[in-house]
Amino acid sequence: MKNWDEFKFKEGALQAIAGLGKIFGRVFVVTNQRGVGLGIMTEDKLNEIHDRMLFEVINASGRIDKIYYCTDTDQIAKCRKPNIGMGLKAKDDYPEIEFSKSVIVGDSISDILFGKNLGMKSVFIRDRKETNELDDLLIFESLYGFYKNQIIV
Repeated sequence: MKNWDEFKFKEGALQAIAGLGKIFGRVFVVTNQRGVGLGIMTEDKLNEIHDRMLFEVINASGRIDKIYYCTDTDQIAKCRKPNIGMGLKAKDDYPEIEFSKSVIVGDSISDILFGKNLGMKSVFIRDRKETNELDDLLIFESLYGFYKNQIIV
């Protein structure tokens, strides 16, 4: 994705974000964005996408407290998931965060490993069949499916 025209919310995502925001104390987006580091898109375009995404979430009565992103292309960079740098930055910004009481909801193994590396509970969103190589993992086909089932991990 290089611009807003390529961005699409998955079905039910806005409703899920709005509902989950009422259940959880804080809602964050933590995202690797190496496309910026590779020169595929600019940081200004990324921020434009984030601003428009936040606008849509707010219009759907939802909230995202902050978006953390890493533009580094080096897999060993502290900020790049599954490394924990963005989580530690969130903890600096919001000291009340307790990782052991937090939930990561993600659609990639790096998301899940990020959460596990911080001691978080993990929810894996996948819309394809694949083996579950990680223990203690709740799996749903969509963010809306997780929200609809009202499972608090």
